[in-house]
Amino acid sequence: MDDPYLLKAERSLLGAESEYAAGRYENVANRCYYACFQAAIAGLRRHGIRPSVDQWGHDFVQSRFVGQLVNRRHRYPAALRTMLTDLRVLRQRADYETDPISQVEAARGLRKARLVVAAVAEEGASPR
Repeated sequence: MDDPYLLKAERSLLGAESEYAAGRYENVANRCYYACFQAAIAGLRRHGIRPSVDQWGHDFVQSRFVGQLVNRRHRYPAALRTMLTDLRVLRQRADYETDPISQVEAARGLRKARLVVAAVAEEGASPR
């Protein structure tokens, strides 16, 4: 059975795709970040990594996903190391600053989000 966070990640990615097609690039940045954040939670849950409180904080997810699952355990490719941070910065710019997100930036964000969600989905589908 798929992890509910992976399902959320896939839906967020679909939302990003739809917003990209509509030219709403700030929304793309937001949905791309959350697709990666939700996928990272699914990956952490799969490997038994949980926060000490019942809340998935952004800093916790970022540090554990990269520190434990990318760097230490090598469950995901090193290419994913900066993607969650990159997309968080893009989302914060989109949500809180006045400069628009360009089509190029949105396309790059979409590419990164696709890679992260696919990596977590593929690892969950592979036999252990």
